[in-house]
Amino acid sequence: MRYDPETHRSGPYRARRGILLGVCKGLAEYFDVSVFGLRLVTVLIFIFTGFMPIVLIYFVLALLLPAEPVVPLHSEEEAEFYGSYTSSRRMALHRLKRTMEGLNRRVERMEHVVTGPDFDWERRFNE
Repeated sequence: MRYDPETHRSGPYRARRGILLGVCKGLAEYFDVSVFGLRLVTVLIFIFTGFMPIVLIYFVLALLLPAEPVVPLHSEEEAEFYGSYTSSRRMALHRLKRTMEGLNRRVERMEHVVTGPDFDWERRFNE
């Protein structure tokens, strides 16, 4: 099964290349509507309802919506990790810590082999 990042989005997000915090662009991409149309509706609501309601809603959305991934996700594992990070940073940090501890153990084993008494540098160098 081929991974398709477009169909794997778990929810709306803020676009990184939006005009003002990326809320309209992210919502437009999620709901598959025109970015220009959504921005136009937002401005019209701003004009006809006054300053506070739409600005307050817009900034609350900017605070609550997760940011779009910096690097495009190419696998389901990457999407799962990004989803876990955006929903629970503590779990994602715990996962990264476990991964780094595993890598550290592997490096320590390699160092033990390379610096051990059985490793004959002179013989390997001359070959």
